[in-house]
Amino acid sequence: MDQNAAPDTAQLMEQILYEVKRVVVGQDRFLERVMVAMLAQGHLLVEGVPGLAKTLTVKTLANVVQGQFKRIQFTPDLVPADLVGTRIYNQKTGDFSTSLGPVFANLLLADEINRAPAKVQSALLEVMQERQVTIAGESHKVPSPFLVMATQNPIETEGTYPLPEAQVDRFMMKVMVDYPTDEEEYVIVERVTGPAVQVNAVATTDQLAVLQAQCRQVYVDPSLVQYAVKLVSATRTPEKHGLKDVARFITFGASPRATIGLVEGARALAMLRGRSYALPEDMTDLVPDVLRHRVVLSYEGLSEGLDSDALIAKIMKQVPPPARPLEHEKRAA
Repeated sequence: MDQNAAPDTAQLMEQILYEVKRVVVGQDRFLERVMVAMLAQGHLLVEGVPGLAKTLTVKTLANVVQGQFKRIQFTPDLVPADLVGTRIYNQKTGDFSTSLGPVFANLLLADEINRAPAKVQSALLEVMQERQVTIAGESHKVPSPFLVMATQNPIETEGTYPLPEAQVDRFMMKVMVDYPTDEEEYVIVERVTGPAVQVNAVATTDQLAVLQAQCRQVYVDPSLVQYAVKLVSATRTPEKHGLKDVARFITFGASPRATIGLVEGARALAMLRGRSYALPEDMTDLVPDVLRHRVVLSYEGLSEGLDSDALIAKIMKQVPPPARPLEHEKRAA
């Protein structure tokens, strides 16, 4: 990262966070993960009960960076055309025109994503990976930057469809959002019942694209990349890493997308913390979020009441992070 650009970058990100926090109370960890996903150009899967400001956070962020925000409420009767768009016949001219769907936005909120059938989920697959949509054999690029944030409600499972593994893997992180503290809830009530807060647009989508490009230049030491590889490898073949007792609880481990997500996420978090190099703690902070939705538990694991977070904690205990490499200190100096 250009050292001269660093203060401006840190200042701009601080301003973005400040504006969002004027509206959203608490949820610091969740907000940090949204910023990481934005900088690392990854998608976010969010699980939490209704009413925890998930929609409000993304909508406010879109206003702050002057991006287009669209929200799709997923329902069992949704069809792919409702997402990506369709061809419309004009009777007057006798021509077909393309009507683009709501996925053409900078920030797309897929609300209660697990309520729609597989056909609709597959329509999201292409746009999440390729950043484009194919309608009647013609490709249309979605605007850049592009971030999909999908929410899942953990309470009601009636009328929901499990997400296909291929789609779950396309989400860089899965974040759990919890209830606010009593103090935070008091402030929430004061804010919601008081005069409306107008957020200021402090950045543009072009500036965000510059931030994303700078994020790719954050230095990640080879030992950190090696650590990410080892962690992900331990979810696939635990016995090779001295975790023989864990092997029977895991059916499938994480894919290489998890390793990429860990490295990209560590870069983004380091940048958010005002550094041009990643430290081991930048990566370890994100490990549960990047791996929890990618580790598929066996029936044995489920019957013993285990969850992926518990297994990831065991793996992290067994696979230690590297010491702070000297290279970082040199670069910092």
